Amino acid sequence: MQRFPHSPSMDTPPSSTPFLHLPEPPSPKPSRKSIFTAPSYKEDTYFASHLKPSEKKALQDLRDKLLASSDPSPSMWGVPLLGNDDDRADVLLLKFLRARDFRVHDALPMLLKCLSWRAEFGADSVVDEELGFEELEGVVAYTRGHDREGHPVCYNAYGVFKDRDMYERVFGDEEKLRKFLRWRVQVLERGIKLLHFKPGGVNSLIQVTDLKDMPKRELRVASNQILSLFQDNYPEMVARKIFINVPWYFSVLYSMFSPFLTPRTKSKFVISKEGNAAETLYKFIRPENIPVRYGGLSRPGDLEDGPPKPASEFTVKGGEKVNIQIEGIESGATITWDIVVGGWDLEYSSEFVPIALGSYTLAVDKARKIEASEEAIHNSFTSKEAGKLVLSVDNSASRKKKVAAYRYVVHKCSTPSEVQLSPK
Repeated sequence: MQRFPHSPSMDTPPSSTPFLHLPEPPSPKPSRKSIFTAPSYKEDTYFASHLKPSEKKALQDLRDKLLASSDPSPSMWGVPLLGNDDDRADVLLLKFLRARDFRVHDALPMLLKCLSWRAEFGADSVVDEELGFEELEGVVAYTRGHDREGHPVCYNAYGVFKDRDMYERVFGDEEKLRKFLRWRVQVLERGIKLLHFKPGGVNSLIQVTDLKDMPKRELRVASNQILSLFQDNYPEMVARKIFINVPWYFSVLYSMFSPFLTPRTKSKFVISKEGNAAETLYKFIRPENIPVRYGGLSRPGDLEDGPPKPASEFTVKGGEKVNIQIEGIESGATITWDIVVGGWDLEYSSEFVPIALGSYTLAVDKARKIEASEEAIHNSFTSKEAGKLVLSVDNSASRKKKVAAYRYVVHKCSTPSEVQLSPK
């Protein structure tokens, strides 16, 4: 039985329609054995009408005490905190109140200390500084894309510091550590500039931390200072913390310190063991926004030509082979595609099949096993006659269901127009 994975639409011309030789799979869901999630975190809307009477009173009290305690025009991220009828100010003040359970006598000192730190640190101007960490950009800490709800996603991966030379270049002395911390704040500030600070808007980030090869002991000082800076000066800026490639001992440590965490904090955590990064991230982030190193389709430089082209998601069940057929390719057209399966470890191939009866079949990508560590495949093919392209992934040697995604663009020979798959 053949079933279309996507309903035809105005954006998917019938002349170029892909389909799978499988019933349409449901949206990918992570295995309970490989992913730990606390009860779902419910993010604040920041609408004043949603506040309890006691919370509204706390907000007004904080405004009054801030007016009496500080500079007459305090601001953060370009938002005047005492602006009349400025709901952006309410969003920021509510973050400090939420971080201190709406205890004004605790939220006010936190807010004042943050204002003082931002002025002393130069946090408003740090995003424009040249700090000389080009080799760490896009590797150690960076913001890439957004999740399914529109939150910017910040990735952290410190495994490169297992290399002693790299570690010494970045953390070799106090001055180097100070400069690294400044760069780390710069990365966070860039992400925060993408937030709305509006009721009902996107007011927090998603943080993905890759624990693979992270040298725990060597980074203890830097990690503690980063954690302290962020906790004290960026309250309620993270909607969800996703830990991937988590070693076995992390679960033991988490079980030890989790009783000391508030239910709200624990509800933000997602913990996924090593080898399940794609399975975990697909639950929260679309594949075109996930870096290729984690089983997605996003490569550095993708955003230079605008938003990433949407991908279609599917699952490859254990013991099954999936054929994706892209039909309606005209003579002389060039088709470019990306395809990835999370944690590959299966066989992939592609072939072009002309429409003419009894014609040949051309192997575009010869069948080969794709190792688990390999990134998404990117390829293109120019047809000499009309036909279809068939992408095949064969998971018959495995019992494990895997998440997957693909996308394609067809450039016709006669016109510069593009034919692109329209996702659900």
